Amino acid sequence: MAVKIRLARHGAKKRPFYRVVVADGRMPRDGRYIELVGRYNPVSQPKMIDLDLERIDAWMAKGAQPTNAVSHLIAIARGEKPEPDKKGKISKKAAAKAAEAAE
Repeated sequence: MAVKIRLARHGAKKRPFYRVVVADGRMPRDGRYIELVGRYNPVSQPKMIDLDLERIDAWMAKGAQPTNAVSHLIAIARGEKPEPDKKGKISKKAAAKAAEAAE
């Protein structure tokens, strides 16, 4: 049985939040899981990352494999990587106004 630590999507349309779960790799994304080990909300400001690192380490010691997204969240929670700041693209109108204001 391949056990994975992965994200399960919840929330309304265009308002997602994720649960970090330990699940059998054969189960569906939002299906049955073994244990809930954290939460991640990318919509809130600042982004909420709440992980139980002790339980995650215990599951990884037993052979559970984290997905790429969960590995990145674990690194952020441990302080190994800074949380990326996404800079929103500005429209051409806003860029023109900013350039005009700068002059």
